[in-house]
Amino acid sequence: MDQKHQVKVYGIAVVFSILVGFSFLGVKTCVPVANSLQILVHRYNFAFLAILLLMVFRVVRVDLRGRSKKNLVLTAGTYIGFMALQVVGMFYSTSIEASILFAIVPILAQIIAAVFLGEKATLIQNMFVSLSVAALIVMLVMGSTSLTFHAGGTILLLLSSVCMAVSNVFMRYVRAEYRPIEISTAIIIGGWAVFNIAFLIQGAVQGTLGTYFAPFHHPEFVIAAAYLGVGCILLSAQLMSYLLSQLAAVKATIFGNVSTAISIIAGVVILGEPLMPYHIICAALIIAGVVGLGVSGNRPEKKAKKEGGNTQKTQIMEENKDEIQISDGK
Repeated sequence: MDQKHQVKVYGIAVVFSILVGFSFLGVKTCVPVANSLQILVHRYNFAFLAILLLMVFRVVRVDLRGRSKKNLVLTAGTYIGFMALQVVGMFYSTSIEASILFAIVPILAQIIAAVFLGEKATLIQNMFVSLSVAALIVMLVMGSTSLTFHAGGTILLLLSSVCMAVSNVFMRYVRAEYRPIEISTAIIIGGWAVFNIAFLIQGAVQGTLGTYFAPFHHPEFVIAAAYLGVGCILLSAQLMSYLLSQLAAVKATIFGNVSTAISIIAGVVILGEPLMPYHIICAALIIAGVVGLGVSGNRPEKKAKKEGGNTQKTQIMEENKDEIQISDGK
């Protein structure tokens, strides 16, 4: 990956982290007027409306005719499974427990990618990943007033994290078969159908179907749900799909931890929550781990470029050619 392209990729990673990092503001806005399933339903409603409009006005084009749908369904299904299990798990557990278990997703992604994609990490890369994960967990634990674990909730949240890791690995696995927008569209349509059906079933059983549009009486909910749907589902899925077409699974997935750290720091800046020394130290360690992970993977190639001759230059050109093909979805 040449330097210009590398700057583009990591710039997109930063945008992804910021988008997802500020999602906590949207969730906090929605929670007082809607339950978890309602929030999920309307997040996907807004995402579905956005992708529908983009296709109607031909801003994006999705055409899967003549191609296998199996891998696309598996990729989207594991992503939707992550969100569904997280919502159910949150009924039994606290948000701090969910955040801690979500923090280990990069480690899970590294293990799964090593087994199925052959992406072997070096010792120093594993150290940087562990540093970032450990720093985030320490930040979460120190910021918690109480830390309790519910067995059932922990299992569901752990399964949720596994689904997230598997989905990320799948996104990388199918990078040459599907474009990022096709993966995002599958996630949105699948999630929209699954969560709307779930709400209809729950509403029919509990007699609460009439509450479907109740949150829309609050303008702040509409704005927050639109951001969570368009910004944190459509755009973030699109950006993550792109990142996973360009970076190793663990390198792309680690930016999910950066987004969690951003959400905590944003709480300090926007909501006036107290800023503690451990916030600064842990945030610095998280960023150090991410930067170190990214830099460590490039050293062998730089060395090869220095020591090598025409043969190594040709090899690098071939690698760049492959990356261009991947980013075009060919």
